[in-house]
Amino acid sequence: MLKFVKGNLENIDNVQIYPMISLLIFFVFFVVLFYWVITAKKDHITEVSNIPLENDTNNQNDELL
Repeated sequence: MLKFVKGNLENIDNVQIYPMISLLIFFVFFVVLFYWVITAKKDHITEVSNIPLENDTNNQNDELL
């Protein structure tokens, strides 16, 4: 299967740039995500982490029963 994909990719000009662009996008995404996690406020993290544990009176699951 790989030989079919490799054969098609050899016909594309400058195909060697695509893996580098993919790696760059992957790396930048995780660096930004890591930065956001480090700089996030503790209050916000605590509030968001408690959302699944809160009892909501307007919960849709209660309305179905």
